[in-house]
Amino acid sequence: MQFKMIHENYNVADLERSLKFYDQALGLKEKRRKTAADGSFIIVYIGNDAGDFELELTWLRDHPQPYDLGEVEFHLAFRADDFRAAHALHEKMGCICFENPSMGIYFITDPDGYWLEIIPSND
Repeated sequence: MQFKMIHENYNVADLERSLKFYDQALGLKEKRRKTAADGSFIIVYIGNDAGDFELELTWLRDHPQPYDLGEVEFHLAFRADDFRAAHALHEKMGCICFENPSMGIYFITDPDGYWLEIIPSND
């Protein structure tokens, strides 16, 4: 038996803000969308041409409060083909939340507080 990872889900408070962030910060574009007939939720799958793994962003109409992410002891990692340019972009965006120079990595945070690890391509 074999399993293939296909997506990760993040619930978001402001779907358009999140779509803009993921496009600007990581080049992830909308691939498809599902909208509830009653408008209670919208699910958007985003990704890029580097692979077929997708990030699923879910907006729930009846969840007005910020999401409780606990201690944010989880993250999704991205390998950057141009680590210096990625760092410069994220620094300009003001979304770097933690750097570990000894490991050669850093983390950015999305508008809802999810952490995303950025790793150089030579790792």
